[in-house]
Amino acid sequence: MIGLYTADEIRAAEEPLLSGTPEGTLMQRAAMGLATVCARLLDRVYGRRVALLVGSGNNGGDALFAGAALAGRGARVTAVLLDPGRAHQAGLAALRRNGGRVLEAGDGDATAAIARADMVLDGMLGIGGRGGLRGEAVELTRAAADGVGITVAVDVPSGIDASTGAVEGVVFPAMHTVTFSAVKLGLVVGEGRGYAGRVHLVDIGLGPHLPAPGAWQLTDADVAARLEPPSSSDDKYSQGVVGIVAGSAAYPGAGVLCTGAALRTRPGLVRYAGTAADGVRAAWPEAIVTHGRPSDAGQVQAWVVGPGMGTDDDARSVLAEVLGTDLPVVVDADALTMAAQDPALVRHRQGPTVLTPHDREFARFGSEPGPDRVGAARRLAADLGAVVLLKGDATVVADADGTAFVNGTGTPWLATAGTGDVLAGITGALLATQGATGLPAVEAAAVAAHLHGRTGQLAARRGPFIAGDLVRRLPETISRVRGDAGDRLGDWES
Repeated sequence: MIGLYTADEIRAAEEPLLSGTPEGTLMQRAAMGLATVCARLLDRVYGRRVALLVGSGNNGGDALFAGAALAGRGARVTAVLLDPGRAHQAGLAALRRNGGRVLEAGDGDATAAIARADMVLDGMLGIGGRGGLRGEAVELTRAAADGVGITVAVDVPSGIDASTGAVEGVVFPAMHTVTFSAVKLGLVVGEGRGYAGRVHLVDIGLGPHLPAPGAWQLTDADVAARLEPPSSSDDKYSQGVVGIVAGSAAYPGAGVLCTGAALRTRPGLVRYAGTAADGVRAAWPEAIVTHGRPSDAGQVQAWVVGPGMGTDDDARSVLAEVLGTDLPVVVDADALTMAAQDPALVRHRQGPTVLTPHDREFARFGSEPGPDRVGAARRLAADLGAVVLLKGDATVVADADGTAFVNGTGTPWLATAGTGDVLAGITGALLATQGATGLPAVEAAAVAAHLHGRTGQLAARRGPFIAGDLVRRLPETISRVRGDAGDRLGDWES
């Protein structure tokens, strides 16, 4: 798993390393790693134009030393200083020794140098930066965005909050971010994720000093390890039985999608109970379908309740029945609306509960998610004693103990009707199998978000898709993630 860290955690880890190494050692390591990545991105260094946007902090020093290394290999490097009096002097000297040019931000040639550069390095602000860019930094950033060059952020794109991904105003739009020692949380969550581009991690020796991560991101390998294939001793009951309460007679689609997703995630058995029974039976003869209440469906190991079921008195009664059990339950869509009106239904449960709100549904529990999405998910999870899966471009999963995951496989193509019903079905199937695998509910939800996003990526290869396409592509996704055909992560990058 990839550990994710806040700015405060990184700074605390740096203190003992800085005090125990000669001055400038960490900066030199960071600059050499940065220069190596930049050289690889440029393909050919000699003769390339490189512009450095240099602030007064350590990120500016990293950019200057990296620029000096590139200049030493024949690149034509221009540093643009936002605050000349506070620029890193040793970095400036190294750049000048290797033939680099230095301009001030207000110089008339500065924006032109940025616009025609083959690469622009953003060393304006570091992990301590707060708020959007201001003054001349805005003009330089816009020149980089409008130019032809590859945009590279040093550690974090200037203008994002490194701890939350919050964005206030203008941000440097990086195609690549070269981050040091550990992945900062703000690079993978919130609006910041959209500005970070592809993240490259450079080790500068901070690892032994880092605390346990405050949050995690799963890789394909992590997910594969949590998807146990059936063994020769398994039967349909030992692999997990999931119950679905979704859809209605008038709107059976949610029931069809949720049931199909659960089936395709491959538990041993799926039982459906509800008023969309005819539509579900016609679409999925593999499911055991009951036109009745959850208690009529038979024994299950987990429930999914809510998608398309409505919020009338009958629906409330069904929700109370499901939440009155001690089984794991996924609470989605209409069930979230009803749970927000009566949080005690969730708060006093004995079994694991996974809530799957998008932002508007989250707000019904009393507050907007706000810019700190991880913090918001943790607070609601702690309040309700549940797992909260806060849907978004980078879905956040958190439990009542503060364990958090940020999904890295989301795609904007998933913003279409019915995809949430698919996610609920996947999550329910994984919860049903957790008894056999020992997978905690928070990890089951994180695995579900990862598979859902990967399936969206796979479906989007053929252009726009609908939710039913996700259901059809789920087995292929699971096979690829597990590497059943030797098709692993490298083939997935988009």
